[in-house]
Amino acid sequence: MNTHNVSSAPGCIQLLQQHKKQLQDAQSHQGQCLSIQRPRDETILGFNLRRAKNQDRSSLNHSVRSSIIPPAYHPCTRSVCDLQPIMIKDLRVETHHRDSYLLLRSVTPPDEMTAILAIVEDENGDVLMLQLYNQDMDRPVEENLPEGTALIVKEPFLKLMSDGEYGIRIDHVSDIIFLSAFDERVPLCWRPQERPNFDVDHWKMTGDEFCDNAKYQLAIESYTKALNGLSNSEESNTLRLSRAYALLKARRFDEALLDLNSIPQTSPSAEKALVYKVLALYNLHRYRQCHQVLSCLGPESSGNPAIKDYPARVLRHLEEQEHGKYQFKPMYQASKDFSPDLDHATYIGPVAVKPSGSRGRGLFTTEAVKAGDLLLCEKAFAHISADPEQDNNVTLLMNIETDTMTVGTQSDLIRVITQRLYQSPALIKQFTDLHHGSYNPVNISDVDGKPVLDSFLIARIVSLNAFGCPPSSREYYLADKARRLETGDQFHSCGVWPKSSYINHSCDSNTQRSFIGDMIIIRAAKDLDPDTEITFWYATPDVDDFDTHRDKFQHWGFECDCIICQDYQNTDASILEKRQTLRTEVRQYIQSTRHPDLVRIESTVASLASTYSRPAREVPRLGIWDVQCVLAKKYLRLDQPVKAIEAVFGALESLGYIIQGADVPDAPLVVVQWGFMVDQLIEIWLVLAEAFHTVSPELEAMAERYARITYKICVGEDETFEDTYITNST
Repeated sequence: MNTHNVSSAPGCIQLLQQHKKQLQDAQSHQGQCLSIQRPRDETILGFNLRRAKNQDRSSLNHSVRSSIIPPAYHPCTRSVCDLQPIMIKDLRVETHHRDSYLLLRSVTPPDEMTAILAIVEDENGDVLMLQLYNQDMDRPVEENLPEGTALIVKEPFLKLMSDGEYGIRIDHVSDIIFLSAFDERVPLCWRPQERPNFDVDHWKMTGDEFCDNAKYQLAIESYTKALNGLSNSEESNTLRLSRAYALLKARRFDEALLDLNSIPQTSPSAEKALVYKVLALYNLHRYRQCHQVLSCLGPESSGNPAIKDYPARVLRHLEEQEHGKYQFKPMYQASKDFSPDLDHATYIGPVAVKPSGSRGRGLFTTEAVKAGDLLLCEKAFAHISADPEQDNNVTLLMNIETDTMTVGTQSDLIRVITQRLYQSPALIKQFTDLHHGSYNPVNISDVDGKPVLDSFLIARIVSLNAFGCPPSSREYYLADKARRLETGDQFHSCGVWPKSSYINHSCDSNTQRSFIGDMIIIRAAKDLDPDTEITFWYATPDVDDFDTHRDKFQHWGFECDCIICQDYQNTDASILEKRQTLRTEVRQYIQSTRHPDLVRIESTVASLASTYSRPAREVPRLGIWDVQCVLAKKYLRLDQPVKAIEAVFGALESLGYIIQGADVPDAPLVVVQWGFMVDQLIEIWLVLAEAFHTVSPELEAMAERYARITYKICVGEDETFEDTYITNST
């Protein structure tokens, strides 16, 4: 949805075909025995030389990267105890070695591209390239795979790479097990010659040192080793507190809570554990529990600088979470950061997920709502911003199986979500319950106490549920027209908002979405009865190329059957052709001169109206309203307010609005039925207000009120309405 899809771009199609040809060539060798091509030393030297060149190039190169999603395969769902060892020499090309595992050790420092790369060896000394995908790129690459790391690859896949060499590709993070140096599965020849007799104090000091240097994963491992050698319960409480701190810094909040909950209230560490628990619950957005823990803190802990302002922040978030009360203006300042992580709660309003017939599941109102009411204000499950200056974190993501290509941050989004799920398994069900089309996932969720994660399932969910988004919808709305045309409602930044993902598409939508940073705001665009399914656009309707517009829904596997699409399909081709000819003519009239013939344009609008057979209150007339908006603005500039008012009402009525009161003396202006919502209507309501200022001053404030409601629906809030139209007045 509004991601930058380039699947039909000729250059991208050619590139995809090249990669598919390479895949077909590789698969023609499937099952063949591995042929070691180069001596060990030459392989290692070649890798190190390429690694050095890549490091030099990475500081200078800002070109768009490419990442390929290969044909999907399932992760291993078996314990390593049930697998049989295999050696590099026994591997077969383009083959998943089910029921087997490889025991390997890295013999080079790692390199980082779209994956983490290193040369690894087995016990025989044979070497191959290892490609690790979806790893934690926020950590220094050297921490992810230090030279000398021993590891197990479950059910390895040997790939013939594009350069003609072989590599072991690992897409699923659960298919790799990293081993400590003294793990009994590590061959004796790979272990240090003497096992040092490190005691608990050593591992605690080592963990503290790693924490001081922000190497939290290594700190966690050190504290765990110290705990394994302990029997003293109070000392173990101290170590759990230290490990919980490292887990908090590593954003593994669920695990931190496990350590903190194991510390008894009678322990000297208990008070500090409560402070850490506040931080964990806050970051898990469990604000009610966080508030309860804050109330248990003693006076000294309440003044702790780490949580000093948390009582006020938690109360503010409870207002947001439980009542939908937000201060939107401060959000804009926070959203200006390159990668915004807004400190706000999610509000789930009067909506619920229910079955929606052939649509699967949808989101429905649980009570009557008015146009402009807040239905959702949701923080992203994960969100990645594109660099607005250089796009140097933008990737061309190609899916070989689905023939789809997007430019943006989707590749990084898949990786970030994978890591978040692996570190916080409690979130897996919330994410994997989202729509994933025809993809058939495995039915085993964990093995050996670790989650089983399918990277291809995650990629499919991202493909079908991710939203492309601007830094803020207000900023995009205020951008000049040329910039908006260049963007084309397609954005490189993207995220996944789980609850919002349940909203189905309709061209005749009844809600609008908007964004501020990593928050999505959903407001009703019409008055809705209880138990009404809420909908929005997956793609903006394009009246000038409606067939292409409808083709876009093939990506999600449905055909839109909304009233607009039904009317389009039931309209004779000759009528559609006539309609398009008239639209082309009227655009030429408008653009041909600074003083176009408005009477002629009105005549053409009347001819356009004759191409529609159903009333506009039933089917919005998308081929007329924009021309009438142009007329309204031009009449206002010509100081013809009555004609401007007629054109405004013509535009609104063509979009399905039913309005009462404008032609009745002393009657209020009332929108009886809200119609098709577009953000250009904000200015049109203001044109109406300005025209009323001269003709019917008593209606001016009412028109401004509807402009404000429309602004709130389209931009997400109305706190900035006056700011916008003081400096951007019509």
